[in-house]
Amino acid sequence: MTSSQDRVEKVVRCIADTCIANEKYFGDLDSVVGDGDFGFSLARGFERVDENWDSFDRTDIGTFLTKVAVVITSRVGGTSGPIWGTAFLRAGSVAKGKVDLTGEDVVAMLRAAIEGIKARGGASLGEKTLLDSLVPMTDTIEQGVKAGDATPDILAAAAKTARTTAEATKELEAKRGRASYTGERSIGSVDPGAIAIAVLMEKIAETW
Repeated sequence: MTSSQDRVEKVVRCIADTCIANEKYFGDLDSVVGDGDFGFSLARGFERVDENWDSFDRTDIGTFLTKVAVVITSRVGGTSGPIWGTAFLRAGSVAKGKVDLTGEDVVAMLRAAIEGIKARGGASLGEKTLLDSLVPMTDTIEQGVKAGDATPDILAAAAKTARTTAEATKELEAKRGRASYTGERSIGSVDPGAIAIAVLMEKIAETW
């Protein structure tokens, strides 16, 4: 297994474990103006990823991520399954046939995931979704890659950006999902998807 493949597997495992560990926290955030099933849905989906871990095809990084995407899409309930599954699928498409990744590859994978989420969910920046943390986080990673910064420094900066922008969703009015039904009442609470991105990025930076 190459270093890149090993890193990708560790990141996916970190995402799975963190989503499972934060089931209640993510659910509590979602229950403020949503239906409260966000944490439950993610946890059940990533539990299935854990269960199928040894059976995933590891021919290359793209194939591995595509297999993970299939499990997430089929097992995560509500709108989260298609959204998160599409993110992994689009990232996997960029990494198709690759066993080694450059920083530029990683940025391209994240950009592809973002475009997939936009297309699948019909969401844009500023609509109080996970994009409001994921996009600026990716911008920070791209800046670090272009500057030639060390990976741990890039991840730490990305985690800081993800947290700051996720907390800033408190000021936004929800335009997508169940929270959008509450209109202006959604202002004042953070978006659970954006916070999830922050929590995941912080954990990835911490464990790198």
